[in-house]
Amino acid sequence: MKLTNNLYFYPEQGIFDCNTYVIKGNPGIIIDPGATMFLPALIDSLHKDNIDPEGIDIIANTHLHGDHCAANEAFKQLSGAKIAIHPIQKKFYNQVVLEVARVFGLPPAEFKEDSCLDNDRLSAGDAEFELILSPGHSLDCVCFYCHEEKILICGDVIFEENTGRVDLPGGNADELKKSIEKLSQLEIEYLLPGHMDIVTGAEKVKHNFDFIKGNILKWL
Repeated sequence: MKLTNNLYFYPEQGIFDCNTYVIKGNPGIIIDPGATMFLPALIDSLHKDNIDPEGIDIIANTHLHGDHCAANEAFKQLSGAKIAIHPIQKKFYNQVVLEVARVFGLPPAEFKEDSCLDNDRLSAGDAEFELILSPGHSLDCVCFYCHEEKILICGDVIFEENTGRVDLPGGNADELKKSIEKLSQLEIEYLLPGHMDIVTGAEKVKHNFDFIKGNILKWL
């Protein structure tokens, strides 16, 4: 599904999968390829939007829980894209990838990164995204914010009328509250979470933050 000139949204397809976002351009970027078992369907959706996986240069993640990064290595093999993780994700790789997988009794979604992203910025075609550390759901959560187009790719920090869970290893309710408060100060037209529906339009996005701060955060 095309959202803006170069931004595409692919909804999660089942349990242990997530929403995937693709930014066309030079470089082309995919954020959170999701679960390996659903990768053929994702590739089919890309082709329907005239996106060649070989035109994607960078694989990035909002955080390294398996439902977001399990398909990193498989997508790398079929597309030739390079896996680039944020330094904070490299720092907490073992804790996030291994310990969370152990909780679910699943094999860890291990992969080998090719490089680290810059701490602050990611260029994606004509757009530039600010990388915002947003811990709480996980130690390594990073949001991707484009001020020019008012886009926030927020992973599992915030959803439509809900937030990411804080009971997995590395989760912290107080940190999540701080992250959400910080993100709520941004100008956002497209709130693009890791699960469930996206939220579009500045008023709906503001209402979503207000609802969460008034009804959800107090119970964390």
